[in-house]
Amino acid sequence: MASPRTITIVALSVALGLFFVFMGTIKLTPRLSRDAYNEMKRAYKSYVRALPMLKKMGVSSILLRKTIGALEVACGIVMTLVPGRPKDVANFLLLLLVLAVLFFHQLVGDPLKRYAHALVFGILLTCRLLIARQPEELPPEKRVLSVNGDEQPLLHEAAPEKGKMKVS
Repeated sequence: MASPRTITIVALSVALGLFFVFMGTIKLTPRLSRDAYNEMKRAYKSYVRALPMLKKMGVSSILLRKTIGALEVACGIVMTLVPGRPKDVANFLLLLLVLAVLFFHQLVGDPLKRYAHALVFGILLTCRLLIARQPEELPPEKRVLSVNGDEQPLLHEAAPEKGKMKVS
């Protein structure tokens, strides 16, 4: 049976992956929601206006929106479908994107209700990454301590139970 840690990681990975595939698709095409797509276009125009440095670098609002959307879709697919280490890389990239989007929202002075979802999903990405990076606890029979090349059971497991004598 899968451990609660594994179930949590899988559930967060799938939910976050699907969310970012959805949000990235909205940034790329009006097929899912024309209103949301038009709102994204307007928002990214204000981000580029607020950061003239992007304009100097030749980054238009269309390029910025499509780049972020494509990264969200790609990382979302990896988070949903690909096992192992690539999930953590995708998680980290999405976390960086969320931080950039939060920066853009603050830069243009958006109210909290406009970027609360980014804040919540940033926290969820952070939690998923922290849980995934924790070492998995070994079962009691595999817990050993290596001393001078000899493997010995951990002290609390090697000690006799209370009230019993250890006979050698």
